[in-house]
Amino acid sequence: MNAIKRLIPNMFTAGNLVGGILAIIFALTGRIDIAPYFIFASAIFDFLDGFIARVLKVPSELGKQLDSLADMVTFGVAPGIIVYELIRMYFARQIYYQEDLPSTWTANYDFPLNTQGLGGPDWIFSGYASGIYDSWEFSILPYIAFAIPVFALFRLAKFNLDTRQSDSFIGLPTPAMTLFFGAIPLLANATFAGIMTNEIHVSSWRAQAAELILNPWFLVCSAVIMSILMVVELPLFALKFKDFKFKGNEIRYIFLTISILLLATLFVWAIPLIIILYVILSLINTRIAK
Repeated sequence: MNAIKRLIPNMFTAGNLVGGILAIIFALTGRIDIAPYFIFASAIFDFLDGFIARVLKVPSELGKQLDSLADMVTFGVAPGIIVYELIRMYFARQIYYQEDLPSTWTANYDFPLNTQGLGGPDWIFSGYASGIYDSWEFSILPYIAFAIPVFALFRLAKFNLDTRQSDSFIGLPTPAMTLFFGAIPLLANATFAGIMTNEIHVSSWRAQAAELILNPWFLVCSAVIMSILMVVELPLFALKFKDFKFKGNEIRYIFLTISILLLATLFVWAIPLIIILYVILSLINTRIAK
């Protein structure tokens, strides 16, 4: 019976790993619009494995190591692949339209993120024909995305060894970073769909924001900043309640309240804002504590 109880949390950890693998597969096969859903499912599994281990009172060193290994795939490799593919897709659109993406939105609405062939031979050969592969941006920018898994590797190893992170975090947790990047394909795809159905005007803030987050330079800068935040000595609060009194949990209740309001009003657009809010409130909390 005890052996079965110890196995249950590890099965959820395995679910976390499988979700990360599926996210990578869909991202690399032209269905990057589906990949984030597997990341979100993995995040739930990642929460449940530790929660169930605590409820069943079966925490183990094996479970801790398995959790880190699964997290490396789901919250390290997968977001790096997603950012890599988003940058490549930007250039694919340039090849498809033979012009810059933003200027095409007013006339061409037939090329959403889930179009078959993205990353396939058609646009690769077109890229050679158009000479876009001669640009240094295409040769360099997509590969900067792999700073994400590299820094996630150090982040996860550091977390396992750092005894200071039992009740809080030092550096941005990898799931938070991954949710930030995982939301981008959903935001962009929802915006394209809204434009095609005339629900979103091309001059609206959502269309302008989608143009911004799909820009390779925004993605590269975000990848670098998030990578640094994962390993920097930055105290961040954890959503672990020792009790549910307001005193001592002020920052957590403020964060949860604002996050719920953002989700209720902005839906998927709230996800990256919530991650940014988390960092800002942690900085404020650290400043007040000092």
